[in-house]
Amino acid sequence: MVDVSTSIVIDRPLSMVAGYTMNPLNAPAWYQNIRSVRRLDQEDFGLGSRTAFEARFLGRDLSYTYEVTTLLEDKELVMATAQGPFPMRTTYKFESVSPTATRVELRNDGEPHGFSKLLAPLIQTMMRRANMADLRALKKTLENQ
Repeated sequence: MVDVSTSIVIDRPLSMVAGYTMNPLNAPAWYQNIRSVRRLDQEDFGLGSRTAFEARFLGRDLSYTYEVTTLLEDKELVMATAQGPFPMRTTYKFESVSPTATRVELRNDGEPHGFSKLLAPLIQTMMRRANMADLRALKKTLENQ
């Protein structure tokens, strides 16, 4: 099992931080490993919406589709994929810590299969490092707007 939680406080109001972060089309701007994102549904983003991601992690190109399983406006977004050797769930939680500051928690958890299972400790360490770098990039992006 891989379970990585990271968080950061961003000096911007909750609605701004959550609105930007919960839009997966913004991910390439602040996720260092995500190359491209494309919506697979025509309707509004919501429960059941699917988004295709192209990424690079640990030297490997990855293509996967996330489906929204939980969506609570300005509070929580959960997306999950059952594809590939490493089914993953990504959770974003948002908490107002003041009228102008928001805590963002980013959690990735999943159960690797096959060869990936042997690499789980390394994957977890690398994921934690990457997630913190991504959250710092998100903070910089939003605080500079």
